[in-house]
Amino acid sequence: MLDISKEPMNLTQMDVQSLWHPMVQHKQYERTPPKRIDKAQGCYVTDEESKEYLDGVSGLWCVNIGYGRKELASVAHEQLVELSYFPLVMSHSPAIKLAAKLLELLKFEGKVHFSNSGSEANEVAFKIARQYYSQISKNGSWRYKIISRYRAYHGNTMGALSATAQAERRARYEPLVPGFFQVHPPYCYRCPFGKTYGSCNIECASSVESTIVHEGAETIAAIIVEPVISGGGVIVPPDEYLPMLRDICDRYGILLIFDEVVSGFGRLGKMFGHEHWNVKPDIITLAKGITSGYLPLSATITQQHIFEAFLDETDSTSHFRHINTYGGNPASTALSLKNIEILETEQLSERATKIGAYLRTKLSNLLDHPYVGDIRGKGLLLGIELVADKQTKEPLAATKVSAIVSRCLELGLIIGRNGATIPGFSNVLILAPPLILTKTDADLIVAILKEALKSQV
Repeated sequence: MLDISKEPMNLTQMDVQSLWHPMVQHKQYERTPPKRIDKAQGCYVTDEESKEYLDGVSGLWCVNIGYGRKELASVAHEQLVELSYFPLVMSHSPAIKLAAKLLELLKFEGKVHFSNSGSEANEVAFKIARQYYSQISKNGSWRYKIISRYRAYHGNTMGALSATAQAERRARYEPLVPGFFQVHPPYCYRCPFGKTYGSCNIECASSVESTIVHEGAETIAAIIVEPVISGGGVIVPPDEYLPMLRDICDRYGILLIFDEVVSGFGRLGKMFGHEHWNVKPDIITLAKGITSGYLPLSATITQQHIFEAFLDETDSTSHFRHINTYGGNPASTALSLKNIEILETEQLSERATKIGAYLRTKLSNLLDHPYVGDIRGKGLLLGIELVADKQTKEPLAATKVSAIVSRCLELGLIIGRNGATIPGFSNVLILAPPLILTKTDADLIVAILKEALKSQV
């Protein structure tokens, strides 16, 4: 056992002996300890050996405005000195101002509930949806089922994991929360209905209605979707899809929840991803880019008519009986306001559109590579699907995909992949760099990817 009071400090040894890292098999650390990142600036991070890497995934898809923003540190410091903490059973100025700002940006009347992570924000959304229907029900029964989509990730708490339709994420935690059901995603490259876009009837949307009918529309509380499926492989829906989903929800009285934990705050080239399709949700969940990862914060935002169902002085259980200690922390909400100010004044949503288009154009040159089957995305969220055979679309072996990711790291680029998702289909490379990315940075990403792909042929 390491005694740091008596032995010279060896951070690598302390890491292996003390830290339980997420999403990794620790047996490999017996051979190769984890890399340690000591500092970061802009789009780049630096490890313990002073080697620099372009962070092509913004940490965990969250450092939208880039690293090292002293103005955010200053805001957090000032707030911690003035009011370090107080729960929102009462109130404080930063939370009030941020809630008002978020509603202004979303352009609808409603209420904002703060939490700490995307998982928690979605958990809150599910509880609100179920309680909402229990309180407006007239016959003693109410809607409780939640529909999500295969390949989607919605969080790691038990409710959010139940909505997550990724078999490898759920393995060994089942049985999960009852009442969650999945439908096929709008995955044009691998259409689950065997169709081709342009000669289909958008079955990916119309099939949702079929599921609703077969489950019993009177039992369905909500449908949750990311505007663009992110961790499941960067799956962009056809333009008709979200409007059709909105129409289905309206006709059957179902709440539509948009999980914008990844796609919010400029990532897709709009402040919120759903703005690309001019479709409004009943509930929206936000995290990650809400503070650009500088402090934990998330939000669950509902339309006003949902909130009003919780107003009843005669029922002691009618209010929303959910709280967490740190949700809406003063420092986090103050910092978030500054983060949003930077996003707006530096026009980073527009920048994501412009630089994202440039990067995608450059990446299109990789389509000649025998392993590159599809390149897709919006703004600065891009996916590169790797296949062993372009005709059959057989996924590239996981060992080769891992080797490509590792080679990128050796060459100074951190990229993601849809690991631990669908058995046999962890074959999509993912790019989500900070929105301050330059054309020079984009050229470097493409050059390193080209070299990494070449190393596996």
